[in-house]
Amino acid sequence: MASDSRRQFWKRNTKVPGSLLKEGSKMYAQSKSKRASSFHEFAKSTSDAWDIGDDEEEEFVSFASQSLNSKVAMATAAQVIQNHNKLKEHPGEKIQQSQSVDETKTNGKVVKSNSEVQLSKSSGGSLGRVTLQKQQSLPSRPVIPLVARISDQNASGAPPMTIREKSRHEKFKQLLSSAHTDLEELRKYSWSGVPREVRSVTWRLLSGYLPANMERREITLQRKREEYFGFIEQYYDSRNEEHHQDTYRQIHIDIPRTNPLIPLFQQPSVQEIFERILFIWAIRHPASGYVQGINDLVTPFFVVFLSEHVEEDVENFDVTNLSEAVQRSIEADSFWCMSKLLDGIQDNYTFAQPGIQKKVKALEELISRIDEQVHIHFRKYEVEYLQFAFRWMNNLLMRELPLRCTIRLWDTYQSEPEGFSHFHLYVCAAFLIKWRKEILEEDDFQGLLMLLQNLPTIHWGNEEVGLLLAEAYRLKYMFADAPNHYRR
Repeated sequence: MASDSRRQFWKRNTKVPGSLLKEGSKMYAQSKSKRASSFHEFAKSTSDAWDIGDDEEEEFVSFASQSLNSKVAMATAAQVIQNHNKLKEHPGEKIQQSQSVDETKTNGKVVKSNSEVQLSKSSGGSLGRVTLQKQQSLPSRPVIPLVARISDQNASGAPPMTIREKSRHEKFKQLLSSAHTDLEELRKYSWSGVPREVRSVTWRLLSGYLPANMERREITLQRKREEYFGFIEQYYDSRNEEHHQDTYRQIHIDIPRTNPLIPLFQQPSVQEIFERILFIWAIRHPASGYVQGINDLVTPFFVVFLSEHVEEDVENFDVTNLSEAVQRSIEADSFWCMSKLLDGIQDNYTFAQPGIQKKVKALEELISRIDEQVHIHFRKYEVEYLQFAFRWMNNLLMRELPLRCTIRLWDTYQSEPEGFSHFHLYVCAAFLIKWRKEILEEDDFQGLLMLLQNLPTIHWGNEEVGLLLAEAYRLKYMFADAPNHYRR
């Protein structure tokens, strides 16, 4: 009877989440005018979504200038001059514009448009100009904060701090404050997410960087931080030597590409920190050296350890406002925790990247058993798993998910045995099957590749990641210890 109920449970739950998406909703650009029959043709006609080049911007400006109606432009210019003259003649008088153009009614309230707000700010002196300049320099970001606080754990707007969350928070504090932290218990509670306030300490413990014994932690931190900066003094100057120039040059090229839309990672001081971390790691691991993709793996640790010292949203935080001692501790801790992570997946980055090749093959076999229809659909249109899943394995899905989701994902990865190597395979499988409806709607090679490389996850939050992890756990439970499932 029990076996029958278990069978019914898995039968009922074999449908993968993903049906909640509205039909026809596609957040990616595709072109079906030219059918691409091979990956080489596809690569020639597309560019990486993370590359931000000046050529595209120039083409857009050129197109916009050609498309702009000259009469509209002249009329707009005349209106701007007239408004400017009015401001000069009557500085205290506000320019009244049509409500239908510059005001919008929202929930019964009248809200000024951005153009009028900026105009009034610009007439208010230097303070207004500074604010306006700041608004223009920062790219628009999703509504969900970069690092989810306990009060906004879910993208769906769940009520702040439920009784269950308060209880979990207290349990974390109790575990972390004990003389000898029970790591198994800490892993059990961390699997479903770590509260922001205790995430930095929890990650240091789960990664093996900090000892479970409370008395030894401070001494260990001091010793490891000094050891890291000893490496800096010993090795960093060698970046200009001939046999290290190629490594340093590649790191120097990749750093600005790391999360290019987040202002935090475009700060020179942050980029210098990343350069030091990556160069020292490459020097100390000659078997693999630096490989593109490793630069992404620093960012979650850096953000988590930075948020330990910052109350506000870290996306726009100026790191130079922190003391030098704090900056050094964040840098050293990020280095050591990233090193611990890479120790478990280093075969992903050695010559020919055999670890990734093996994982992509395992993903293909797994999908052929989980959802044969999707697998056959890929084969029909000659889509190779390596063409989209290589990046999933190389960057641990960091290019597919917002950073806030990666941080939540890593809470679980650090709680799972071999989370970054073994469990990640099942997360990738669950992630792929989540989009089965959209995949099966595509009927050509180019459309499939465009979908798989631009999956619409920008508005994902902890709730979506939680569902993904639950499905991955179900797949692991069914397949990890059942090799017969792989046999046809």
